[in-house]
Amino acid sequence: MAVFAEEVNLAGYTTLRLGGPARRFVEATSEAELVAAVRKADDAGEPVLVLGGGSNLVVADAGFPGTVVHVGARGVERTAGEGDTVLVRVRAGEDWDSFVARCVSDGLAGVECLSGIPGRVGATPIQNVGAYGQDVSETIVEVRAYDRQARACVTLDRDACRFTYRHSVFKGNDRYVVLDVTYALRETEESQPIKYAELAKRLGVQPGERVSLKEARDAVLELRRGKGMVLDAADPDSRSAGSFFTNPILTAGQLADLERRVAERLGPDAAFPRYPEPDGRTKTSAAWLIDKAGFAKGHARGPVRISTKHTLALTNPGGASTEDLLALAREVRAGVHAAFGVDLVNEPVMIGVTL
Repeated sequence: MAVFAEEVNLAGYTTLRLGGPARRFVEATSEAELVAAVRKADDAGEPVLVLGGGSNLVVADAGFPGTVVHVGARGVERTAGEGDTVLVRVRAGEDWDSFVARCVSDGLAGVECLSGIPGRVGATPIQNVGAYGQDVSETIVEVRAYDRQARACVTLDRDACRFTYRHSVFKGNDRYVVLDVTYALRETEESQPIKYAELAKRLGVQPGERVSLKEARDAVLELRRGKGMVLDAADPDSRSAGSFFTNPILTAGQLADLERRVAERLGPDAAFPRYPEPDGRTKTSAAWLIDKAGFAKGHARGPVRISTKHTLALTNPGGASTEDLLALAREVRAGVHAAFGVDLVNEPVMIGVTL
């Protein structure tokens, strides 16, 4: 049975440990409870926030003036696919990294480079979670969701999810409540080809080579811990929402402008990271831009700071408010724009606040 409470402080449910109270809080441990809670709030005409692991949220100090539904439905089912493919259907409330660990243990490849990412499975299709050369869009077959507009459960295939870089049909749109996600994974003890140069270097292989699933997972966890990106109560740098800004993707004109500004600021021989995109645009590094704009690791503004381990993470070592965090984010965003003319976009979802 769903558990109801009032005035529950949301700081305890986010990895930033920030956010005020929810007027009404529902702990939904099954799909039926989740759908019923959302439908009841919709019928009452009150706002709804569907909450998973809270690892990608920035919640207002004033909290949330409606119903927060905490997704707790668990369950993993596997069926045979074509050839060496296994279809794995996972309920939205399953812990993501526990699921990845289980896949590695069971010899299922396709998500091993996504190890150590906090949060729950239901959040992964929303922002097309990705790291170290893998995105969930590569393995997601379908997403079942409750369609609040149609008031019915629906199934969206990969195309209907409209996946792009850190985005999908679900992001910025509260129409759908994710119920479960089905992944097509390859039954093997070998990883998918290692694409990410930093990971390949750590593993001692060339990009495109494969390693064991365990080697890939262990290396990713090691890299993430070194950046404060694995939740650890003893590490204040892990009290973040992960990467706060997405890597900018630039048109040809924007790229030319950045080249000019980099040359003016850093010298004619200065180079910056650039990665060609399939559509002809070019991705660059938000972390590089932030650092070269003068915001080093550990840069502080009041009680919040940039992580001492990773330039892209904004952290709450303790005693901060959401407004403190936003002030730092605005300072960084404005500084990068002034230096390089690039507008950084926040990756976490903003609840009751804006940049």
